[in-house]
Amino acid sequence: MSGSTKTAGPERIVDIAVGYMAAKQLFAASRIGLFTALAGGPLTAAELAEKTGKPEKITRILGDAMSSLGLLSRVDGRYVLAEDAAEYLGGGELDLAPFLTFLDSISYPHWLQFGHTADSGEPGKLEMDDARWGTFMAGVMTYNALHAKMLAGAYDFGSHRKALDLGGLSSAFAVEAMKTNDELRTTFVFDPGFTESVTTAAAEAGLADRATVIGAETPTARPEGEFDLVMVNHVVHRFDAEQNAGILRNARAAAAPGATLLLLDFFLDDDAVQRPIDALHAGEYLVIDGTVVYPEAEVRGWLDEAGWRVTGRLALPGSPRVLVAEAV
Repeated sequence: MSGSTKTAGPERIVDIAVGYMAAKQLFAASRIGLFTALAGGPLTAAELAEKTGKPEKITRILGDAMSSLGLLSRVDGRYVLAEDAAEYLGGGELDLAPFLTFLDSISYPHWLQFGHTADSGEPGKLEMDDARWGTFMAGVMTYNALHAKMLAGAYDFGSHRKALDLGGLSSAFAVEAMKTNDELRTTFVFDPGFTESVTTAAAEAGLADRATVIGAETPTARPEGEFDLVMVNHVVHRFDAEQNAGILRNARAAAAPGATLLLLDFFLDDDAVQRPIDALHAGEYLVIDGTVVYPEAEVRGWLDEAGWRVTGRLALPGSPRVLVAEAV
């Protein structure tokens, strides 16, 4: 019998299976300051060892690993930051280091309980003290800041004048929106535990005169006014179906005719290929605290029943997706 039968290769399976090795080396490279050391220019492994105070064999391993992943390149024996690493890990305007610290010290150890979660459907035990909560919130808020920047780059806020930010945990979304539009004012209706941080953030951004902050429990909040923009950011995964349906009805009641809703969260979809970041966060949210990444089709049903018509969908880079809807 001549010829050969082509079989599928194992590369994809192996790459996925050893993905944790890449993640742990990324976390270590960030923690020892490898990326910030390279912000001043290319360095050899020996020069990185001197700058970071770590053994050269470690800086060589981490430098080569980050190079293999595309975050660094090697030029004449020296490591050079790739553009994305320079922007988000090398001391740029938004440094994702706190998010990586959260993933390394909070999320990753918690994933060691995922076997139990997969068998039982129950979250793991999230044992926290004040220090770990500080790490948790710093990481989550840094990731929210990234989402906010990606949204401001993907959506044009220029036509809006009166925004409602309902039920979120981070002021960054509305702050970034107001930075792009000097005429936009925002009413924040947030959980009472977050109103102080929102007020502080608006003041620090020089936007206190365009921000109104109201404390109210998200499931029962009934904002007053007619807003031409409603933002509901990272709310859906935190509540059950009945609560979410009510939140979206209350959001619609506060919207002017034809107003726009931006509903940002991770969702499971029915596309030919599921977007990976959403599906991965379904596992993350479940193992961390039992919250839910809902199917997009179910969320669209809530929107329709509440009087919102979906007009588009934005897939933000490295971030959640946004369902864009119109008040009807």
